[in-house]
Amino acid sequence: MADAVRARLAELRRDLHRHPEPGWCEFQTTARLVEELRAIGVDELAVGADAYDPDDRMAVPSDDRLDEWYERALDRGTDPELLESLRGGTTGCVAVLDRGEGPTVGLRVDIDGLFIEESDDAGHVPAAEGFRSETGETMHACGHDTHMTWGLATLEAVKESDFSGRLVVFFQPAEEISGGGAPMAKSEYAAGIDYFFAVHVGLDHPTGEVVAGIEKPLAMCHIDAEIEGTTAHAGKEPEAGANAIHALGTAIESVYGIPRHSDGMTRVNVGRVEGGTASNVIADEVEAVAEARGETTELMEYAKSELRRRFEKAAELHGCEATVDVVSESPRADSDPELVETVADAAEGVRGVDRVVPTADFGASEDATFLMERVQRDGGLACYSIVGTDHPTSHHTATFDVDERSLETGVEVLTRSILSVAGVESVPELAGANR
Repeated sequence: MADAVRARLAELRRDLHRHPEPGWCEFQTTARLVEELRAIGVDELAVGADAYDPDDRMAVPSDDRLDEWYERALDRGTDPELLESLRGGTTGCVAVLDRGEGPTVGLRVDIDGLFIEESDDAGHVPAAEGFRSETGETMHACGHDTHMTWGLATLEAVKESDFSGRLVVFFQPAEEISGGGAPMAKSEYAAGIDYFFAVHVGLDHPTGEVVAGIEKPLAMCHIDAEIEGTTAHAGKEPEAGANAIHALGTAIESVYGIPRHSDGMTRVNVGRVEGGTASNVIADEVEAVAEARGETTELMEYAKSELRRRFEKAAELHGCEATVDVVSESPRADSDPELVETVADAAEGVRGVDRVVPTADFGASEDATFLMERVQRDGGLACYSIVGTDHPTSHHTATFDVDERSLETGVEVLTRSILSVAGVESVPELAGANR
């Protein structure tokens, strides 16, 4: 770990790519981040439950899943003492540089992978060049390996600069399930931030393009619904049952009929259903996973309320009972124009950037908005940027990959932006990485 992060951006990103872990199971990932952060040298490092209140987590998986991924990390030689501090899924960390008088600046990068089996096709670069996911069932299919690399290298660059102030870098777990943004936003480390940056790679923006600040991220919520009825013999005495599957069918049809809203766009989707035992049995229990989104937080709340009501009323109609739980959610928060201008100016001076787009609609959801909302509510400024990359297929696909030229670009854009709000003009060189 003695070599500078900025001298091995591609090497680090590829190593992180090999070991993706799902939300709240990022045990080996967190340990690797801690190893790198200790080598860089920071003034404060809060790991797991020291970085946030575990009770504030959302969408925490079952104990069985947590234990499975914990044991995997242990089997791969991860430090047992550090792993013990992460037991139960308290993953992620916060690193702090304290450099005297000056602004408090926050940077958030996400660390989790997705349940997607990565392609082994010879034309897929990670497979061809030997850094395909080694887990068999998970993949960094959204670029979080790149984000972590950016976070570490930017922290290192700021440390070596003339930065004066406080830099807080959030290595946030569970973004893909919208579970980690809220606890980090509620933590002591999110207090008093004057300027906050978040960033994503790609999102259909090509290599050489930077979006200084996103607008209109969709507020969203993930929902688990369970309908309970009464079992019966489907041939002999069907009238004695309360059919949970029939109730679910009514609920699904009703959910997709939620009226549009005059204040703006909403989205609903039922993404998975499960239940029943046999063709001759009236099903007494079914489960569904659904979501609601809105152009604003208020519109999401409208769609969520309607979704809940329609599950409950459909169950009641068929003599069943519905339980609807909000597993996780995130609000809308837009980038502040003043900070958008800062990022745009910083990006203009970066090698390899040939187009700077001031703002663009995000079109999806992100739980970094919890941190943005906290900072803005407390009087600070927040910005969510996109550093473009050529990716052969879309995010969340088995053949997703990034153009590694974007590694250096992202570090420079973030470093210049952070130093700019702190009034520092000189930016440390990138030590020749990926030239």
